Amino acid sequence: MSKVLVTGFGPYADTPTNPAQFAAEAVDGMVIAGATVVSRIVPGAYFDSIAATVQALEEEQPELLIMLGEFGGRAMITVERLAQNVNDCARYGVTDTAGKVLSGEPTATDGPVAYWATTPNRAMVMAMRRAGVPADLSDAAGTFVCNHLMYGMLHHIARHDLRIRAGWLHLPFLPEVAALDRNLGAPSMSVETLASGVAAGIEAALTHTTDITEPFPSRLQI
Repeated sequence: MSKVLVTGFGPYADTPTNPAQFAAEAVDGMVIAGATVVSRIVPGAYFDSIAATVQALEEEQPELLIMLGEFGGRAMITVERLAQNVNDCARYGVTDTAGKVLSGEPTATDGPVAYWATTPNRAMVMAMRRAGVPADLSDAAGTFVCNHLMYGMLHHIARHDLRIRAGWLHLPFLPEVAALDRNLGAPSMSVETLASGVAAGIEAALTHTTDITEPFPSRLQI
């Protein structure tokens, strides 16, 4: 039976409860379109996150890699299309979980400016919407550890010519994080809804060898 590797992060910066951890744990062990989901919670530190995910790839040999992270302020699950070769958490006034601050450094000095995700992103968005989960495309993955890991894994897969498709889903705050004074007014999504959306996206990624081309309505995302 084939496998899907799903990664998530634990608490970081001002987020005491990370939706990426809980969504990843919720889909762990599911069998979707004939593939078993295996979830790993990886470090929220820049290069450590790549090393841990590479190790998980080698151990699990999945056909699909779906990486999850939080993007507070977004109201939907957003499927990232691009990862860029730059790290800059100094602009956010935060550090990674190892206390490292980067301000413009690349993830790979020998890498291209950006990589496209290799998942069928439009099909994933539409599958999530059909499952009743708000979802959209995004072209802005940020410059923190999320974008760093997405770029790092796409670079690793490309350099080693691996037959693994890889993509990224950004998740809204959990309700208990949106309820904190500093986040009041921010949108949120429950673990159950997040897990339903992630599972629908995985199924679409497994069952679409090519992406759909039909246009669909989209909202501007921060």
